[in-house]
Amino acid sequence: MTTTVVIAIGGNSLIKDKHHQTVPDQFAATQETCIRVADIVQQGWKVVITHGNGPQVGFILLRSELASDVLHTVPLDSCGADTQGALGYMIQQLLDNELLKRGVEIPVATVVTQVVVDANDPAFDNPTKPIGPFYDEERARLYEREQDWVVVEDAGRGWRRVVPSPAPREIVELEAIKTLLRSGFVVIGVGGGGIPVVRDREGNLRGVEAVIDKDYASSLLACGIDADLLLISTAVEKVYLNYGEPSQRPLDHLTVAEAKEYLREGHFPPGSMGPKIEAAIQFLEGGGQEALITSPENLLRAMKGETGTRITMG
Repeated sequence: MTTTVVIAIGGNSLIKDKHHQTVPDQFAATQETCIRVADIVQQGWKVVITHGNGPQVGFILLRSELASDVLHTVPLDSCGADTQGALGYMIQQLLDNELLKRGVEIPVATVVTQVVVDANDPAFDNPTKPIGPFYDEERARLYEREQDWVVVEDAGRGWRRVVPSPAPREIVELEAIKTLLRSGFVVIGVGGGGIPVVRDREGNLRGVEAVIDKDYASSLLACGIDADLLLISTAVEKVYLNYGEPSQRPLDHLTVAEAKEYLREGHFPPGSMGPKIEAAIQFLEGGGQEALITSPENLLRAMKGETGTRITMG
């Protein structure tokens, strides 16, 4: 029986470091991950790919700001749509080429994906997600007054805009993704967590200034398509306890109960491993069989049980 995996590609798979951020650099970085994804496709898995977009949205916002005296600025939901198209194009082209090289005739398609959030989500009253460039305090306060931004000082590096990060509730294009999967496509969707939208009383959709966590949206998508495996790619080969300390310890396996306990103990910070662990828990409690967390170069090895951190219900 064919099994389905959602592969959530982290930002480190698309941009290696601050010195390699150009579009050609991103193609080169993503090529490595697409080779690993092609390995998985060749194993017979049905594959859906999701991806981050934080740096790319930041680039658009900065360009928009610098050109604001001659062109209109770009709202955040449109930035999400722009990056879904551009990054989807990059991933599907590279993966198409890699599959062609191997003689594998499986098509790849990107779905520009809207994700519904609750207009009354408490996150809208407590913006926490930093976006865009850093500013000095004077410029940040100016934007706070003129554009009604919420700005915060970011760990001594400068001031940044923060926006809400509401929970994903519904994937609008879910049936389109399912149809493509049934037709034999590798599908790229929910890029950057999806374009955040809300529904009015009549059911009409409207974009909002927010950012949805990519891992939470990937988990929701995995549940929606009845995926067997949620594979989360990140910067480390395994999840660690006491990460970065002399006593750090890698974890080969976690149960949901253990993962929840370690979350309570603070081992998985909110801005780092926390959302990935929570996404894995949501997926498993929603009916998924298992979740895996590992680095891009170890995707297939983790699926073979050779590395990575495996999370299961028990």
